[in-house]
Amino acid sequence: MPDIARRFPENPILCPKDLNSSRAGLEIVCLLNPGVFTFQNKTWLLIRVAERPEQKQGIISFPVLKDNGIEIIAIAENHPDLDAGDPRVINYKGADYLTTLSHLRLVCSDDGVHFYQPAGYPLVQGEGEDETFGIEDCRVSLIDNTYYLTFTSVSAHGVGVGLRTTKDWKRFEKHGMIIPPHNKDCAIFEECVNGKFYALHRPSSVALGGNYIWLAESPDGIHWGKHKCIVKTRPNHWDSARVGAGAAPLKTAEGWLEIYHGANEKHQYCLGAFLMDLNDPSKVLARTEEPIMVPTADYELHGFFGEVVFTNGHIVNGDELTIYYGAADEFVCGAKFSIQEILSTLKYV
Repeated sequence: MPDIARRFPENPILCPKDLNSSRAGLEIVCLLNPGVFTFQNKTWLLIRVAERPEQKQGIISFPVLKDNGIEIIAIAENHPDLDAGDPRVINYKGADYLTTLSHLRLVCSDDGVHFYQPAGYPLVQGEGEDETFGIEDCRVSLIDNTYYLTFTSVSAHGVGVGLRTTKDWKRFEKHGMIIPPHNKDCAIFEECVNGKFYALHRPSSVALGGNYIWLAESPDGIHWGKHKCIVKTRPNHWDSARVGAGAAPLKTAEGWLEIYHGANEKHQYCLGAFLMDLNDPSKVLARTEEPIMVPTADYELHGFFGEVVFTNGHIVNGDELTIYYGAADEFVCGAKFSIQEILSTLKYV
């Protein structure tokens, strides 16, 4: 399938070797799925950094957050109670564990292409019993001079949506888990609609229903309710198995434009778009039939988990939409789109 993305010729713009691990004894295996924002006249990425212990022959080892720091668990790879068929998640004695531990790390750029890690900014790391397996895939929304960070909190309790807020990226207020398991892919609109905050999110169901995009309302950006399912998977399409929101929707004259990811039963991830009514975002007006971005470049097809393009952050400059995305669950890349071209591909429902 063709797409309309104009990929950066410099891609990948960040690879695991470009950053240092958070502590001795760990190695970075993936950089992926950054939240994106502007601050101090620079482009910033809040990258998910996935780390694990340096692997030894015949042993699978992985980190878990404890109250006193990181604990390393090591298991013989031929252990009869170990299922390690998925590079992302293993099952040991009936319990699931992530093979890596993720935190969020800030990098910035003057030109939007060449990024570096600035001094003086802390790592955004998991804390508490709901984040013992780390925090992942942050969306960043700027509302009234406050940055809202919605991210995936992962622990043995399940996968839910955590929230922290900041004004200066050095001090953070923690709001705990705002949507409980199983839920992820939460993106808060960057302005209120009729006096209400709105957010997209994705509950997960393995038995009844499906992995669909929902809309929620809030009086304050912290307490959420009036949840409504608005976008479902489509049989025999590129988004037949799961769909999830990208970054905060874009406000256009036609409506709220959302870039979302979809995957099929083969776990191939593409990007598409849908349009919501400006005054009532629960009304979906249009949706792309074909994806606007398909994993085709070598760095999208081959990596930690191949055939994946996944975004939760972008920058808008007039008609130009610059999307930063994770490729093959290993690299950070960039691509440019025309907003009008995306709108022209929508099919009204």
